[in-house]
Amino acid sequence: YQVDLKLTSDDDPQLRELTDYIRQEVDGTGWDRMGKVLLKIGQFDKAEELYMALLEQASDDSDRAYISNMLGWVKRDQGQYEEAVAFCEQSLKIKQKTLPKDDPSLATMYNNIAQVYNNMGDYSKALEFCEKSHKINEKALPSNHP
Repeated sequence: YQVDLKLTSDDDPQLRELTDYIRQEVDGTGWDRMGKVLLKIGQFDKAEELYMALLEQASDDSDRAYISNMLGWVKRDQGQYEEAVAFCEQSLKIKQKTLPKDDPSLATMYNNIAQVYNNMGDYSKALEFCEKSHKINEKALPSNHP
């Protein structure tokens, strides 16, 4: 890539609009945001390298769970579904140690794993994880939730 930089002032409306867009589109901070940008532009190998480095430096289980989940998405986008499931399940196991069994974030994790199994064509496993997700969401969300 070649990037041509142009000196601009802090109150440049185009710069502000672009910055706001990036903040909305790519949530997160610092290196995590960079990893998400790399994923969005299809630089999966670089995103993997970044998230592997972040995983090695993770200071707590919450960070390890999050980064493992992101590595699962990297592997999914690379078409390496077995590795994607492994990272997503690693993330799930960490979360299960610290969260109640019906925590809504676990439903999201189950759904993520279901998506990978669906991509693999293993529909029975995908359904199994979708049902786990649905069971949690039924308890956690109001009956009129869309």
